[in-house]
Amino acid sequence: MLNTEVTKQLNIKYPIIQAPMAGGTTTSQLVAAVSNSGGLGMIGAGYLTPAQLREQMREVKQLTVNNFGVNLFVPTEFNVPQDKIDFANEKLKSIKHQLNIVEDSYHLPDAGKLNKTFYEHIDVLIEEKVPVCSFTFGVPSMEILSRLKKQNILLIGTATTVKEALEIQKVGMDMIVVQGSEAGGHRGNFIHEQHESMIGLMSLIPQVVDCVNIPVIAAGGIMDGRGLMAAICLGAGAVQMGTAFLTCKESGANKLHKEAILQSDEDQITVTRAFSGKWARGINNKFISAMQESETAFPEFPVQNTLTQSIRKASAAQNNPDYMSLWSGQSPRLAKSLSAEELINDIMSQAAKIING
Repeated sequence: MLNTEVTKQLNIKYPIIQAPMAGGTTTSQLVAAVSNSGGLGMIGAGYLTPAQLREQMREVKQLTVNNFGVNLFVPTEFNVPQDKIDFANEKLKSIKHQLNIVEDSYHLPDAGKLNKTFYEHIDVLIEEKVPVCSFTFGVPSMEILSRLKKQNILLIGTATTVKEALEIQKVGMDMIVVQGSEAGGHRGNFIHEQHESMIGLMSLIPQVVDCVNIPVIAAGGIMDGRGLMAAICLGAGAVQMGTAFLTCKESGANKLHKEAILQSDEDQITVTRAFSGKWARGINNKFISAMQESETAFPEFPVQNTLTQSIRKASAAQNNPDYMSLWSGQSPRLAKSLSAEELINDIMSQAAKIING
């Protein structure tokens, strides 16, 4: 049922991809459970060291013989402006005091080191023979893409506009994840600014499909069989789902994060750049509200992400969701606490009912 060009190329039973959520959510158990249940599990490697990535890939291989993938953040140029860092630290001071953060030592990100890590990640993917690799926040160099293609690794880019999708096709990637404005977590935009890239998924899918000749994967707010079938009807070959898998039992998301999604309504979801310096969608809380007037003056990603790291960690350690980054898509009312297998079976059962009228 629902055999598409995406399921054929990825060698998966169902057109369902688990979004690669960085930061510990995509545990080896979650990735393997999705792949074992007929979908494509994805490791979110954005914050992993090369050694951690290699270790997790080997763990997943022990848990499944099926295909899985790895997602990498494409490093981009960024500034480290001292005036913005000082401004952000001054704004964050009162929250650190509330959370009893006394010693807050951090190392500001270094573009050279991040580039080096990215190249080392590519080496690991090749050495460990990953079947699928996806990219967020841009497109890698032709040199890197050529190295991966020589190993027959299937390459997927992430786009938030038609122009970005065309760029992904132009560099020779195999598929495009089209990310609608409903998607939880960070925006994958890399050509357009935030306000230009906030296009709803149901508008974006057919426009991209009409302009490219490689398969499209739909992402953003899809939680069930109805969303899957809507995306397929508009021309997508599969869906990529994040929030739906974040609340699964195998997910490594903090218990407070899972509970917050399961108890939230759609009007509590907002976008913010206060946590990381890059616009991201999540559940509104005290931190987002307190920083709303100042957030556009904060340094960009990944600098701001470093400055707020101690706050997010302390908040989680103290079982206090007020200062955690509770990323979520726009459909929290549809979230369920299931195993990955139960979720996939549920989605496909709903899809079958729609197909059969």
